[in-house]
Amino acid sequence: MMSRIWTSLIILSLICSVLTGRINRLSVSVIDGAKAGVDLCLSIGGMVLLWCGVMEVMKRSGLTGLLSRVLEPVIGLLFPAAKKSRAVTGDLSANVSANLLGLGNAATPAGLRAAQGLQRLGDKPYATDELCMLVVINTASLQLIPTTIAAVRASCGAQSPYDIMPAVWFASAISQACGILAAVLFSKLYGIKRRKA
Repeated sequence: MMSRIWTSLIILSLICSVLTGRINRLSVSVIDGAKAGVDLCLSIGGMVLLWCGVMEVMKRSGLTGLLSRVLEPVIGLLFPAAKKSRAVTGDLSANVSANLLGLGNAATPAGLRAAQGLQRLGDKPYATDELCMLVVINTASLQLIPTTIAAVRASCGAQSPYDIMPAVWFASAISQACGILAAVLFSKLYGIKRRKA
């Protein structure tokens, strides 16, 4: 569906530029947009690579294991089924840690492994409550260091790309809390309906 929408927008813009006599402006805008896109990708890529390297150093130095033990009570509370597997708990901790650092790309592999582990532990043909909770926590992730946003701001010329941190902390904490509460509420409501059925 999205490919049809984007194709329609491109065709409409070409038609409008021909009808209004602004085809030259359109071609200049396309070239400028492509250049800006490449610049943005390179600046974000550099920042993401830096923090992925930091995550790898944390893993090899044992800091991820320490963080896993620190996060274990919270993870045990949110994901009761994960207590059965040390590997799943580790993947959940790595996922949460990467999200705290604002590294959605680095969080993805650990999140996928954690999702597969939770599905195996739940042994159900549908998404378990823990799997739904993982999706909610990843979608509304709490960020201590908004790395990707800061990289975008730096590439756009911001003098202090990290000065948005208090606003990010507040917004992400509120979204995380609301997401967790909604997941718990819907889990309970769905559990009641399932028991009645």
